[in-house]
Amino acid sequence: MAWLSSLVFLAVLGVGVFFFTRRIGVIRRNILMGGDVALEGSAADRWRVMARVALGQGKMTARPVAGIMHILIYLGFVIINIEILEILIDGVFGTHRVFAFLGPAYDALIATFEWLAAGVVLACVVFFVRRNGMAIARFRSREMNGWPTLDANIILVVEVLLMFAFLSMNAADAIAQSRGLDHYVQAGSFPVSQWLMPLYAGLSDAGIVAVERGMWWFHIVGVLAFLVYVPYSKHFHIMLAFPNTWYASMLPKGAMNNMAAVKKEVDLMMDPSADPYAAAPEGDAPPARFGVKDAPDLAWTQLMQAYSCTECGRCTSACPANQTGKLLSPRKIMMDTRDRIEEIGAAREANGGKWEGDGKSLLGNYITEEELWACTSCQACVEACPILISPMGIILDMRRSLIMEDSKSPESITSMFNNIENNGAPWAFPAASRGDWRNG
Repeated sequence: MAWLSSLVFLAVLGVGVFFFTRRIGVIRRNILMGGDVALEGSAADRWRVMARVALGQGKMTARPVAGIMHILIYLGFVIINIEILEILIDGVFGTHRVFAFLGPAYDALIATFEWLAAGVVLACVVFFVRRNGMAIARFRSREMNGWPTLDANIILVVEVLLMFAFLSMNAADAIAQSRGLDHYVQAGSFPVSQWLMPLYAGLSDAGIVAVERGMWWFHIVGVLAFLVYVPYSKHFHIMLAFPNTWYASMLPKGAMNNMAAVKKEVDLMMDPSADPYAAAPEGDAPPARFGVKDAPDLAWTQLMQAYSCTECGRCTSACPANQTGKLLSPRKIMMDTRDRIEEIGAAREANGGKWEGDGKSLLGNYITEEELWACTSCQACVEACPILISPMGIILDMRRSLIMEDSKSPESITSMFNNIENNGAPWAFPAASRGDWRNG
């Protein structure tokens, strides 16, 4: 019957991979709805940034408790995948502990996996208590109501269940080995699962095999279900954090990109020899839109950032506007962007791959003007993000749309613009009076 088990395993594996890849295709199409973007810096610099920030978790320990717990889960996720490789081989070929030939090295690996599994359980419990039982402001923001909080809790519970299944599988396996049951080779070291062995020690041989096989199937099916679920969840950052940090802006913080069409107008003003009536070079058409009004107006890297957002809230808790009670939450900016491009992508797929508009836009229907103008452009959100997301970039691009297309801005900013135009300075007095403050 080993062939039947292998066949069922391959079918389950195929279903999981199919739904995962289909969802990845949808996300990829949504991200590529964004515009092109020029990349700064060398590829070597980008690899270094990705290695430090994504692989090395370089920014997580800015908040030590959450950072260390997250690194523990991260290491467990990465290293325990070696054990998943063994399960996949065993499932396909009907073997059992196929890497047992490694001898003492295998024992050390299994022991390491168990300690990491225990660490993951501990970290998940701590995170669950912090998220649901403590008054931490960044978990209580209005954008976290409903699905975002439920999503986080689902993942924490699932991770605990998967680790419990892994440890229970090992406990039953150790008992089967001690009884000399067929198919159970003498291999592995079980420093953590030995504490679960009393739960199953009283079972018959058939019961032990049922527990071991049941937990084996629960673990691998759970992992595949997790694989399918993750692209629908904020936890997609475990995959997108790597390309997101690689494509992150290499410009100095505070640097703003120039709009080509506007820069050309300024160049014409500053160059006395330029002919303002000269025809534009072929292919040098003005942009269809100044700034950003809807999600497809963003660069594709900004849309990828929206999908990469961990919803950890570090950006929002660091935002001075949010701290003073303003409506702005940088995390909400990223969540709204992701929700909007998801909505557009679904409508486009339903319409045969075409997007003809739905009367809504990211600016206005998702993100309000009040939120945008509350931003002080201080870059605190950018500095706080553990995977180099820039909510402020989206905010500035949407402000450009408000000013350049809708001629809308707060009175204080409008006055500043008028003063610059009339007086050459932000203040309401002429340039000739600039030094009067020194008199007397």
